Amino acid sequence: MRVPLFIAVLAFCAPLLGASPSRADEPLWTGSRVAEARTQTLLKTLRAAGDHGLDPAWYGVEQIEQALKSSADAARTDQMIGEAFAAYASDVSTGRINANSIDPDISIEQRKVKREDLFKAAAETPDFGAWLANLPPKGDYPALQKALATWREKRAASRYTPMPTGDALKPGMTDPRVPVLRTRLAELELTVPPPAGLPENYDDALVMVVRAYQQTKGLTVDGVIGANTIRSLNTSLDDRIQQIVANLERRRWLPQDLGQRYVFVNTGDYSMVFVNAGEPVFQGQVIVGTPKHPTPEIQSTMYGFQTNPYWTVPQSIAGDEYLPLLRRDPYALANQGFKIFASWSDNDSEVDPGAIDWSTVNPKAFPYRVRQEPGATNALGYIFFPFQNKYGIYMHDTATRWLFTEGSRNFSHGCIRLQNPLDFVEKVFGGRGNFDKGRVQKAIDDGDQVHYSFPESVKLYVTYRTVTAASDGTPTFRDDVYGRDRKVVAAMGRPRS
Repeated sequence: MRVPLFIAVLAFCAPLLGASPSRADEPLWTGSRVAEARTQTLLKTLRAAGDHGLDPAWYGVEQIEQALKSSADAARTDQMIGEAFAAYASDVSTGRINANSIDPDISIEQRKVKREDLFKAAAETPDFGAWLANLPPKGDYPALQKALATWREKRAASRYTPMPTGDALKPGMTDPRVPVLRTRLAELELTVPPPAGLPENYDDALVMVVRAYQQTKGLTVDGVIGANTIRSLNTSLDDRIQQIVANLERRRWLPQDLGQRYVFVNTGDYSMVFVNAGEPVFQGQVIVGTPKHPTPEIQSTMYGFQTNPYWTVPQSIAGDEYLPLLRRDPYALANQGFKIFASWSDNDSEVDPGAIDWSTVNPKAFPYRVRQEPGATNALGYIFFPFQNKYGIYMHDTATRWLFTEGSRNFSHGCIRLQNPLDFVEKVFGGRGNFDKGRVQKAIDDGDQVHYSFPESVKLYVTYRTVTAASDGTPTFRDDVYGRDRKVVAAMGRPRS
């Protein structure tokens, strides 16, 4: 693929083409020993771009090598190398793609770099190789790189036996797919016991292996081989490698340093962690959006919380889900603690649901405000964390805490339900601001609506990491339930604009 050439690159690079500020007329990449050494260092780095899930062909490595051998048109060669350098340096440090352009449910503050700053650094740094090596993110990024290398090695010697689809395979059943199941689990490096009786019998020992597999993938841990488990089992090594590539790219979108105090929500594995002074001090489980109503990837700031919140039902939910209930029984919502108002701003405009002909209401233009009162059945639970975002989502408690026992926790309309919110806020206050957990609990028990401000704001990252890796590169995969990984990989392979 021919590397795109941009005259604009030369326009702002011209003052920076020297190997040092005192030789501004000297090309940056050719024409001197220093420049040529810099180019060879760059080419070595570009050839290893695959270590980051990037493709050396994107940077025209072969074309650059041919141009250097021909020794023709030095200015054009220098321009070609400069373009490859700028593209790679940007890709590996802040991401190859514009994250917010690939999915409407991504709205993040992606890092940016200025090309003139890149060229200036290349000209002035005393150790160009070390500077290039320092461009990628830190944190778990090197561990994901190790995972990528390991799984690429596995692919060369792997076998893949797809699990046939069909009706749900339940414990105790006899089915011709059971031997295939054993083979597939063994291919996934799980220890599979020999059959206790007939090879086609889905016996208890095999069920235990399946349950362990489901646990690691965030699936419902029931031992049943249903559609979701079959889909997960049939994820190939190539698919897993693509997931790692997507998650390397996703990490590049975020700041090099996430900060000293932040909340990191991973909707990919239903987890959250609160980091204070650079150390994780609270970890919890979360419930996130369904594939139909996915939780977006966002960055925001949390300033406090409220007890005993109202829940104002979004117009779309009211029209799609609650209107059919009202048509069958006008008081169906009232029995669950809801009130209905004619105005979105006036709390004195409450209406009697029995006085409305719900059959004439348009579900796509639902005109009423539906509000659930505080209490045990309130969808937001007893604690509510607002934060600014364009999707109208937030983090909150929940009245359905039993759902935290599920392996796959995609149950919300996009909001983030937190398992132990009061324990979390206790860690956020950290003994400051006269915070007293007992007093907050009393306010909850008394039904009081109280606003609490954190002693200092907390940065919030809501991301979608379907692969995490231990320091040794051992990966943990979650299934791409939102289908975003595929979009990321596809967008990465497109030519740069």
